[in-house]
Amino acid sequence: MTLSGMPYRGVFAIQPFRRVFAAAAISEIGTQISYVAIPLVAVVALHASPGDVGVLAGLSTVAFLVIGLPAGAWVDRMRRRRVLVAADLARAVLLGSIPLAWWQGVLSMAQLYTVVLATGAATVFFDIAKLSYLPQAVGRGRLEEANAHLVVLDAAGDIGGRGVGGYLAQALSAPVAVGLDALTYLWSAACLLGIRGREPAPAPVPPGRLTHDIRTGLRYVLGHPVLRPILLEGACTNLSIQLTVTMLPVVFIRQLGFSGAALGGFLASGGVGLLAGAMAARRIGGRLGQGRALWGTSLALAPAGLLVPLVGRDPWVWLAGAAWLVTGVKVGIDNVLKVSFRQRITPGNLLGRMNATFRLLLMGALTIGGFLAGLIGDQAGPRAVLWLGAAVPAVSWLLLFFSPIRRMSALPDTVGLSGAAVSPDLGRA
Repeated sequence: MTLSGMPYRGVFAIQPFRRVFAAAAISEIGTQISYVAIPLVAVVALHASPGDVGVLAGLSTVAFLVIGLPAGAWVDRMRRRRVLVAADLARAVLLGSIPLAWWQGVLSMAQLYTVVLATGAATVFFDIAKLSYLPQAVGRGRLEEANAHLVVLDAAGDIGGRGVGGYLAQALSAPVAVGLDALTYLWSAACLLGIRGREPAPAPVPPGRLTHDIRTGLRYVLGHPVLRPILLEGACTNLSIQLTVTMLPVVFIRQLGFSGAALGGFLASGGVGLLAGAMAARRIGGRLGQGRALWGTSLALAPAGLLVPLVGRDPWVWLAGAAWLVTGVKVGIDNVLKVSFRQRITPGNLLGRMNATFRLLLMGALTIGGFLAGLIGDQAGPRAVLWLGAAVPAVSWLLLFFSPIRRMSALPDTVGLSGAAVSPDLGRA
C-alpha cells in the first residue's frame, strides 16, 4: 500500500523516486562520458605521462578522504535534497570550464587537476546525500527494488555513456565531450528541484558536536559484525577496479594503438555485466540467501579477472572484454544487495554518517588505486598494474567468508542493529 492507501504499483508510482531516477539517468550518462573523456583530455590533448594519469585518477576521489567524514555529519544536519541540487550546480560550473579553457588555448594539467579535485568534493556531498535521501523517498521496505532500478541505470550508463563517450571524444574532441557532461548536471538539478513536497527538517543538533558525531558514525559501522566485512571487501573491489581502469587508456592508446572508441567499447562491456548482475541480484539473493550470494558470487567470478591483463590484439581483446563483463556482474550483485542492506539497517539520523564512513573507505580505495597505478605504471609498466588489479579480487572474498555472513541465509534487517545485538544464530542457513 502507498501512503494514500492505494494499491502499490512499484517505486515508479512514487513521485520523488521518479524525479530522483530522472535526475540520475541524465547525469549518469554525462558522468560516464567524462569517465572516458577526462583521461583522454590528459593523454591526447595534454600528452600526459602514466604518472600524470595516475595522479588525475587519484585526485578524482581524494576528497572522500579529506572531507568524507565531516560531510556525512553535515548531511545529517541538512535537508538532503538541497545538498543534491547544490552539488549538481557546482559540478556543472567546474566541468564547463574545461572546454572553455581548451577553446581559449589555455587548458593545462594544473587546471585539469583542480577541476577534478573540486568536482570530487561536490560528488562527496552528492553521493552521501543521495544514499541518505532514498529511504525517505521510497520507504525502507522498497529499498532493494529502488536500488535495483538505480544500479540498472548505472549499468546502462556504463554501456551507453562510456561507449558514447569514446565516440564523442573521437568525433568532437575530449574537451567538448566533458562540456556535454556539464550540461547533464544542470538537467539533474532541474529534475530534483521539481520534487513535490517539503523535506522535513533534520532534528536540531547542539553546536560544536561535529567530532562527536563523526566518532558515532565510525563506531556504528566499524563495530558492526556484518557492515565491517562488507565495507572491507568492497574497498578491495574498488582498489582492483581503479588499478585496472587507470592503466587501460595507456595500454589501449599507447601500447596497442586502439582508438578512444575501442576503449569506450571495452569499458562498456563492464556495464553490460553490471546490468546483468543488478537484474539478477534479487533472484540470486533469494535463491542462495543474501549472505551466501555475496561471498559465493565473488568466489565464482573472481578468476575471470585474470584474463584482463592479457588484453591485446584479436582474440585477446575479446577474451579480456568478456572477463571485464564478468567482473561487472559481481559488482552489480554487490551494489543491489549491499547498499540496500546498509540503508535498511541504519537509523535515519545515522544514514549520512554511515554512508560517509562507507564512502571514505570505498572511495579512499579508489584514490589509493589511482596513485598506486601511476607509481607502479611508471616503475614496472602498465601491464604490472593490470596484473595487480586482477589479483586482489582473487582473495578478497575471504573477508566475507570468514565473517558471520557465511552463516546467514538472509542479511539482518533490524534498524539500529549493533554488533552487540547480533545473535550468533541470526539468519543461520
